[in-house]
Amino acid sequence: MDLKSTEFIKSGVTPAHYPESDLPEVAFAGRSNVGKSSLINTLVNRKSLVRTSRTPGRTQLINFFLVNKEFILTDLPGYGFASVPLAVKKEWGPMIETYLAKRESLRCVVLILDVRRIPSREDQLMRQWLSTYNIPVVLVVNKCDKVSRNERARQAAVIARTLEVPLDELIFFSALSKEGREPLWNRLEELLFQPAP
Repeated sequence: MDLKSTEFIKSGVTPAHYPESDLPEVAFAGRSNVGKSSLINTLVNRKSLVRTSRTPGRTQLINFFLVNKEFILTDLPGYGFASVPLAVKKEWGPMIETYLAKRESLRCVVLILDVRRIPSREDQLMRQWLSTYNIPVVLVVNKCDKVSRNERARQAAVIARTLEVPLDELIFFSALSKEGREPLWNRLEELLFQPAP
């Protein structure tokens, strides 16, 4: 991917807040401490396009970014553990599910998993939502620099078995080493620029 420009468009909660656009869109989802912001920043070669935080759960809105004036990158709120009020947490599920159900320009969702964790109930639920809405999913196993090659292999087998997917569907990623950046872009380009279903 030849990146020429990346810019923030707006944040939203309901479809009325989404940007009006017929450009193809890719969304990023994952637990609130999975390293989603760092992954997105690494992907677009920007240090602080998406704000990172040591406190999980800082992204509480759906954030939309325009890339190369050709497609939209969407950062969904992290789910699971987060230092936010319970009332806010309860809104996230409906907010994310409404986005998945209503956003016609959505081409795929990147579901980010932590190489050190077994996929959670929320991860599995997100996978089910995507299947329900026939949305292609790209599975990215993040933070690969945190484990040895042997541990990665063991964890990859557990992740694939838990999500009931072949091992070769997993893309391994590290924001530190930038491993996986090119394979992820290659997969996204295939999905973003194919005709809408």
